[in-house]
Amino acid sequence: MAEQARSHPITRSVVRRGSGMANRLLDHTFALAFRGLVYAQIWEDPDVDMKALQIRPDSRMIAIASGGCNVLSYLTANPQSITAVDLNTAHIALNKLKIASARHLPDYAHFRRFFAEADSAANIAAYRAHIAPQLDETTRRYWEGRDLTGRRRIAGFSSNIYKRGLLGNFIGVAHLLARLYRIDLSAILDARDVAEQRRVFENEMAPVFEKRFVRWLTDQPASLFGLGIPPAQFDALAGNEPMAEVLRRRLSKLACDFPVGDNYFAWQAFSRGYGRGDRSPLPPYLQEANWNVVRERADRVDVRHTNLTEHLAVQPPASLDRYVLLDAQDWMTDDQLNALWAEIIRTARPQARVLFRTAAEPTLLPGRVADTVLSRWRYDVALSAECTAQDRSSIYGGVHIYELA
Repeated sequence: MAEQARSHPITRSVVRRGSGMANRLLDHTFALAFRGLVYAQIWEDPDVDMKALQIRPDSRMIAIASGGCNVLSYLTANPQSITAVDLNTAHIALNKLKIASARHLPDYAHFRRFFAEADSAANIAAYRAHIAPQLDETTRRYWEGRDLTGRRRIAGFSSNIYKRGLLGNFIGVAHLLARLYRIDLSAILDARDVAEQRRVFENEMAPVFEKRFVRWLTDQPASLFGLGIPPAQFDALAGNEPMAEVLRRRLSKLACDFPVGDNYFAWQAFSRGYGRGDRSPLPPYLQEANWNVVRERADRVDVRHTNLTEHLAVQPPASLDRYVLLDAQDWMTDDQLNALWAEIIRTARPQARVLFRTAAEPTLLPGRVADTVLSRWRYDVALSAECTAQDRSSIYGGVHIYELA
């Protein structure tokens, strides 16, 4: 979930919540968990992003990179440039792999097999023949190195990369837990319409959240690390409710509010990958109709292994106009928020737009970012509410849009 504050990118100062041995231990454990691959697929809806951002041919964008799906998908809106920043080395390597693949794989069929199916030995041969020679040494060393189990990381694309990483493992555990209660989560993908999806959810999935063990488990902050929810974000997400109730409501939106035939987030959650053939909703960058434009524009993306605020600090004034912060601000202290927005306002061009998400529903900026800065931005209440409702991943409480007044 939560995605320069997190491990894509994560900084230790951001996840710390104050004194107390228990808090420090949880924060340290979370920081360690986020050092490797977290998101093989990003969980923010790029169609919602592009609607909210109103990207133009002269747009100069900066975005937290995460798994790279949204950054590459933004290319379909034809921006002038995108800088993708992250502090997680695995996510930097994944973004560079995707860009090199778009530019150098022979055709769409190779690209689709590599990232949509991601489970063929032929992908490893394609990597060696077409991609590896185009990678910088650091990125190539990452993919040809071994993970904690001794497997070469690039082998993930021969055995379903979407089952790997912190989130992939979390979803795997969720499927295992469901099977213990004799529930097949993938059954909802066979539903013929939204009404049938809701029946499957209410009859099969919803009752699990009443189980005593599930309610206890979800009330433990560490249990949701795999969703990208750090201890600092856990309380904001839960509010005054048991976490099981919050998760049931968010899962209900994912399972019931959008046709599964159009929602690749549902396929990732309920089948641990994308579908096959015609039953295969995909992110914009993986859709065949967008193959040529993604390939032609891939060199517009500049991937940087750096902190977002620090990167902005060395950019010229009035040099950017689209900012994508994911949910990084949920992790930030007031000082870090003000440092970030001071650089955003300095580097923003006229009519600049800032997009971010929050675990809770409201925007978190009022009362935390200085009025002298925030007063220069217009919060688009209606568009934010509309985009929140339309976000198919259904994980976040709020999608928020600010425009430079």
